[in-house]
Amino acid sequence: MRDVETAETLPPACYVDADFYEFEKEALFNHEWLCVGRVDWVKEPGDFFTTRIIGEPIIVTRNRDNQIKAMSAVCQHRAMLVAEGRGNTRGFVCPYHHWVYSLNGDLVNAPAMERTCEFDKKAIKLPTFKVEVWLGFIFINFDAEAPPLAPRLTTVEAAVANYDLSNADGLSPPMTGQFAWNWKVMFENNNDGYHASKLHRGPLHDFIPSELCSFPEAGEGDAGFLRYNGTLHRDASFNPTQKAVLPVFPNLTDEDRNRATFANIPPTLSLVMTSDMVIYLILRPTGPETMEQDTGILVAPGATESPGFEERLEMIMTSAGKIIAQDMHVDELVQQGLRSRFAIRGRYSWQEGAQVQFNRWLTPRYQKAWAALKAGEAPAAANTEAAA
Repeated sequence: MRDVETAETLPPACYVDADFYEFEKEALFNHEWLCVGRVDWVKEPGDFFTTRIIGEPIIVTRNRDNQIKAMSAVCQHRAMLVAEGRGNTRGFVCPYHHWVYSLNGDLVNAPAMERTCEFDKKAIKLPTFKVEVWLGFIFINFDAEAPPLAPRLTTVEAAVANYDLSNADGLSPPMTGQFAWNWKVMFENNNDGYHASKLHRGPLHDFIPSELCSFPEAGEGDAGFLRYNGTLHRDASFNPTQKAVLPVFPNLTDEDRNRATFANIPPTLSLVMTSDMVIYLILRPTGPETMEQDTGILVAPGATESPGFEERLEMIMTSAGKIIAQDMHVDELVQQGLRSRFAIRGRYSWQEGAQVQFNRWLTPRYQKAWAALKAGEAPAAANTEAAA
């Protein structure tokens, strides 16, 4: 919780210990807003996609009233998953025994249950979750009593407002990868300015030097934080020309166009923003030392219709892929190092201010959950009843 000059890293056990991961699920994931995707993944009524986080299978869909709904994918009969992948449907049919659920999660048909005593079809539904949309991103919360997200993201929203992310064009489907490291290792790497001029040294990254990073102070209670990194020239982009090759987001200011912006909404969403592209990363832990990540791309409205778009996009993604490969190799070896008896609580450079902001988000949540455990309170079960 200290300033970057005196702060220490989290204990290594926080990244490797199975018991800590179980504690962390209650401290964070059972009660925080979790990004699961984009609104444009469910454009039409009946569109749906499935995902999973901390082991919970989830369906996100758009119902006949044009509302986005999120619910458990677990059939309330024998726990079979009622949906996989993505698509468009009139309802969800459990393939095991053909129980049928509406797009709102209500049970509408259960074959051959007429002899079952006191069976009330109307009393059964897929557990549903709170939903909030922020700048085109869909967030869910397992806790029905959780306060709204958007009022706690006003600083972040103002910083990225000129990108108009709600109206950006999304390139779909996102790329999903599975990784053998703790989710915090990935989140920390995503917002670390210190390593940029070291690990990524070379023509694909030298125009965003580490010494031009800065870290706006996050306010108490904020649900997200920022990192800026100045660039050596206007409209810098990750490709061999070092300059934007796709249409620039039209509302950006000169200040926006002379830096890269990194926005973080823990524990699940990181944004990497340059003048012509936004890369979003949705982190989904699967265990103490494993995770999945959905990686997607947003571009300026109409950019996909510009001449040579596919070829220019390939140029960027080839370069970005080389940078990402370096990051992935480091993440893998950091996780190995964290298991070592010689791993310690390290100290920070001034260029790691975003790590301290992340720790300041994590620590109060850990402390609150730990105090409840010490007081003998059982972990609060996630309230998944549908809001009225």
